[in-house]
Amino acid sequence: MATQSTTSSEHTANEKQHVSPHLKSQSPKKRGFFFRKDGVEAAVLNNSVTPVSLTALFRFSTPFELSLNAFGLVAAAAAGAAQPLMSLLFGRLTQDFISFQLGFSDPQADINDLTPQLSVAETGARFRREAAKDASYLVYIGLGLFACTFLYMQIWVYTGEVSAKRIREKYLKAILRQDIAYFDTVGAGEVATRIQTDTHLVQRGISEKVAIVTSFISAFLTAFILAYIRQWRLALALTAIVPCIGVTGSVMNRFIAKFMQQSLGHVADAGTVAEEVISTIRTAQAFGSQALLASKYDQDIFKSRSAELASSVYHGSGLAVFFFVIYSAYALAFSYGTTLINNSLSDAGQVINVILAILMGSSSLALMAPEIQAITQARGAAAKLYDTIDRVPTIDSESEEGLRPDTCRGEITLENIKFNYPSRPDVPIVKDLSLTFPAGKTVALVGASGSGKSTIIALVERFYDPLSGTVKLDGIDIKTLNVRWLRSQIGLVSQEPTLFATSIKGNVAHGLIGTPFEHASEEEKFKLIKEACIKANADGFITRLPNGYETLVGERGFLLSGGQKQRVAIARAIVSDPKILLLDEATSALDTQSEGVVQNALDKAAAGRTTITIAHRLSTIKDADCIYVMGNGVILESGTHAELTADVNGPYFRLVQAQKLRGRLATTAETDEANEKMKEAEEARVLEKETVDEIPLGRSNTGRSLASDLIAKRNLENEAREEKSYSMIHLFARMGRINRESWWQYIFGTFAACLTGIAWPAFGIVYGKALSNFGTHDPHERRFQGDRNALWLFIIAILAATSTGSQTFFFTRTSARFTSKLRSLSFRAILRQDIEHFDKDENATGQLTSNLSQNPQKIAGLAGITLGAIVQSISTLTAGSIIGLIFAWKLGLVGIACTPFIVSAGYIRLRVVILKDQKNKKAHEYSAQLACEAAGSIKTVASLTREKDCLDIYSKTLEEPLNNSNRTSFFSNGLYALSQSMAFYVIALIFWYGARLISFGEVSTFHFFVCLMSTTIGAMQAGNVFMFVPDMSSARGAASDIVTLLDSVPEIDAESTEGLKPKSVEGRIRFEDVHFRYPTRPGVRVLRGLNLTVEPGTYVALVGASGCGKSTTIQLIERFYDPLAGTVYIDDHPINELNVSEYRKNIALVSQEPTLYAGTVRFNILLGATKPMDEVTQEEIEQACRNANILEFIQSLPDGFDTEVGGKGSQLSGGQKQRIAIARALLRNPKVLLLDEATSALDSNSEQVVQEALDRAAKGRTTIAIAHRLSTIQNADCIYFIKDGQVSESGTHDQLLALHGGYYEYVKLQALSKN
Repeated sequence: MATQSTTSSEHTANEKQHVSPHLKSQSPKKRGFFFRKDGVEAAVLNNSVTPVSLTALFRFSTPFELSLNAFGLVAAAAAGAAQPLMSLLFGRLTQDFISFQLGFSDPQADINDLTPQLSVAETGARFRREAAKDASYLVYIGLGLFACTFLYMQIWVYTGEVSAKRIREKYLKAILRQDIAYFDTVGAGEVATRIQTDTHLVQRGISEKVAIVTSFISAFLTAFILAYIRQWRLALALTAIVPCIGVTGSVMNRFIAKFMQQSLGHVADAGTVAEEVISTIRTAQAFGSQALLASKYDQDIFKSRSAELASSVYHGSGLAVFFFVIYSAYALAFSYGTTLINNSLSDAGQVINVILAILMGSSSLALMAPEIQAITQARGAAAKLYDTIDRVPTIDSESEEGLRPDTCRGEITLENIKFNYPSRPDVPIVKDLSLTFPAGKTVALVGASGSGKSTIIALVERFYDPLSGTVKLDGIDIKTLNVRWLRSQIGLVSQEPTLFATSIKGNVAHGLIGTPFEHASEEEKFKLIKEACIKANADGFITRLPNGYETLVGERGFLLSGGQKQRVAIARAIVSDPKILLLDEATSALDTQSEGVVQNALDKAAAGRTTITIAHRLSTIKDADCIYVMGNGVILESGTHAELTADVNGPYFRLVQAQKLRGRLATTAETDEANEKMKEAEEARVLEKETVDEIPLGRSNTGRSLASDLIAKRNLENEAREEKSYSMIHLFARMGRINRESWWQYIFGTFAACLTGIAWPAFGIVYGKALSNFGTHDPHERRFQGDRNALWLFIIAILAATSTGSQTFFFTRTSARFTSKLRSLSFRAILRQDIEHFDKDENATGQLTSNLSQNPQKIAGLAGITLGAIVQSISTLTAGSIIGLIFAWKLGLVGIACTPFIVSAGYIRLRVVILKDQKNKKAHEYSAQLACEAAGSIKTVASLTREKDCLDIYSKTLEEPLNNSNRTSFFSNGLYALSQSMAFYVIALIFWYGARLISFGEVSTFHFFVCLMSTTIGAMQAGNVFMFVPDMSSARGAASDIVTLLDSVPEIDAESTEGLKPKSVEGRIRFEDVHFRYPTRPGVRVLRGLNLTVEPGTYVALVGASGCGKSTTIQLIERFYDPLAGTVYIDDHPINELNVSEYRKNIALVSQEPTLYAGTVRFNILLGATKPMDEVTQEEIEQACRNANILEFIQSLPDGFDTEVGGKGSQLSGGQKQRIAIARALLRNPKVLLLDEATSALDSNSEQVVQEALDRAAKGRTTIAIAHRLSTIQNADCIYFIKDGQVSESGTHDQLLALHGGYYEYVKLQALSKN
């Protein structure tokens, strides 16, 4: 909840801006009266959505909440009216004082019915009584204000929280029902932003802001009505300031809005870059491209800074005019007021009443600005959210319509299908395709990447609808079927399986959603889950995990190896026993051993159901009932394996030849078909046994292992280094050092802020003079003094305008520079961290990206205008107290004694808000993470019909912040109400005590008014600093986060200059007794005493079951992690003694899932360069592309090397991305080439060519390859067969076959044709 203050327009100038990544929203048309850069968080969405109306913000509120809100608005209006009523009493009290002054100086005068007979003492007593009575009224109004404020805050904060929760749920529900085409254009990052930032903006707009605006409008109306009733002439004269303020506001508004929109657009682009880079940090680090990618990020950040710098000019000028108008109005009022008093048309009390009322009314208009800003932003943000909530997709997974046949045979036919992806409408994917998948049969699709195989699966799942033609299930057009029913009949296993951040059991259980077993008992469900895992050959490794089926898999399942994830995904697909099974390269991520058994399991699972398989590895589909060979979106040929291989000129035969293994398997020549069949059955049994024995990840009973002791020691060290909490002073000092280029601007800004602060106490002196002047008898004297006071006020107006303008200008500029610098530094600091940092849950990509966007913004909020406001308040307090003591020390002391009460209520609230803020932020972060995960893997969610399940889990996580808020709001709203009413009690006390002092002749009315205005009203001005409470609380948290990030030096520091720089690397790699466990999974032993040697210039392959430690070996060579024990050597140097970045320059990595960044093809390839980009020649780039077999493809594109590849390379097929990744690796001419399943994403055609290219590339350099497809590595100089984290066999392909060991079994399985 934002604090509010109702006494000054001083701080209209700013509030926080949380800009968020991907944020592109249109700044709303109608804007607050006085635009502030307040959280323009979402004021900016690119596809201009018209902001919703104010009432539409509450479209999800219940009638009960709406009636509560209405009651709250009545209370708010009453609270608003209290301020002008105070001016009425203030005027009456002033009149009492002046009458007393006049009566005292001339008891004979007939002033205000004071009868001349009264003695001085009686006059004094009567004056004290009147003053006490009016003062007591002030206290009563204060109490009423307290009650009303508390009521409206409590009501609106509660309904705001409840409605925001509802909107968050509705938004996620709407997101999850959208068709897949929607997500081709809207990234998961944008969904994250909307759910984190935009819902937060809407919540701000529907919470107490509306009530606060109502109270301001009420204050404005009451003030003006009262002013016109009391003295219409003066009121009319002063009303002239309203249009001046209005015009200034709207002009300033227009310009700032324009620049803020530009700024936010650039920040959003930067957020997209950050999200891409952080999610693929391994690639960035392997290629040492952190600096390049950081400068790409900086380009957007600097554009954003330029826009903000431009807006500071308008901001400063606007506020200067604004303050000039306000202070000049005082000059006019006192000049014209004197005229009215001289002409007996008014008395002093009325003049003061009107001046105060009009100023309270106008300032409440100005103070309304940030609140209206928040509401306007909420309207803009809501438009985007409602747009999604109201979007009914053509393929609506939530719809109950459509047929739900009682039985499903599973026959699928595609008739004359034409299809292009909606995001690339000009690229035809499938051209007039007709296919039949008979019920209960297994049909395989093979073909080059980009030929439309995966598209067919997407059409069968009804992720997309074809442009023309029909897809039928059992003869019924699937468009007429209920979408959820259709998807519940289908089990899908895709190439890159997505698991959710829950336990293994939970992940498999997702397969039961939408089936009759969804609500079965836990025992029954577990039985099905266990069965499915046994079938998918996953039970072996799961039961050996420390927590078995309850083991958590981490975000996107990253704590399991590829093969383990895939098997859990297969279990999930078959657990509900679907009629149709879609396998999109389901086994490409598996090694041969698991593949054999999983294939065996899939063959069993496929029995009796329609199975569509896509495979690049032909060994997995040779038993299919029918094989369709695809190319360019059409069918080239079809038939069984035997039929297709009979045609030696056919495309399928060529594919088989490419994948054929050289090894003549040692099966005796006389083995006939029958023997072969028996052997296969025996083999499968052996294999099943082997895979059950796979990776005993539990602890053996030999006490603690070596690795366990090392881990315990490391954990103790890490706990000692846990996050420190920094003091505010330390944070200020650090931020000051970071922002030291701007120190001169801070000096000017601070000087200006001090002057602005002194303006009010100076005004107090002139005010006191002017009031006591009203008590003079001589009209000429009164006229002369009145004009002179007006002149003084006019001079103050000019000075205040200049200082306010300068203060805003300088502080806004420093804040813009500071934000961009912090963002840039933070991004670099994130990229500097080692891989272990990114494995931790709290450093998930979405989390880091949103912190990167929001934390610098929060700090800059405090380092900018807020800091100016704080300096100004301190200056007001100091000057006011000094002046009070000089003019009337007794009254001054009382005023100073009351200052803490006025200021402290705000401070107490600061503490309350911080606590609520922190808890709430944490709670909402977790829920946003869940939402992002669901949106990021929407295909998986859709295929599992998991939408409702995701939503239920999300709703539960929203309960906690709601309950927290309800608990703490009672206390914090009470304090807020107290801080609002405190001024009434203090002013009442000052008046009462002042009346006593004056009546006893201890001070003059002049001294009294100076003291009242400078000390007490000054303190009220200063108390406005607590308007910025939320700014300060969030800034402190954000600053701590940033300082912690900037200070954290990773153990493996790529930026470090320490370590030996290898001169010439030959590429001899040696592992010596290496033990390793992943830091986030210390219970799982990965490598246990690995020893292997790779001679320079040789091609070495690592083969073994998934989870045996092959990829880990590669990560240790890249030095992403350090081993717990043992050493990795290059050319007999321990790699941990070498300089990290220099060492990595000699290595190139091509991984299983290629990583490309948004940008051109050229940019992506150049990331591999070890020298500056501009020194790389076009010939070198083309040579690398030629070697990676991608040059022709690039040259065939309309823009050649300058073609944009889309976010994460989304515009290219898997094989094309992989070849660009290989070109990038070859560009650096590495001494060591690491291939982590580099060809698994390729079809046989490209694989063969890429393999040849890789074989060429491997000449003269050390190459270490991991491949599950043995045909790709049979020419290796040495093959290491790894089992249980150790080398169990090594030698060439032929030597290992002769051993008849584990490797032999592998090859046997992959043999395509019977020998």
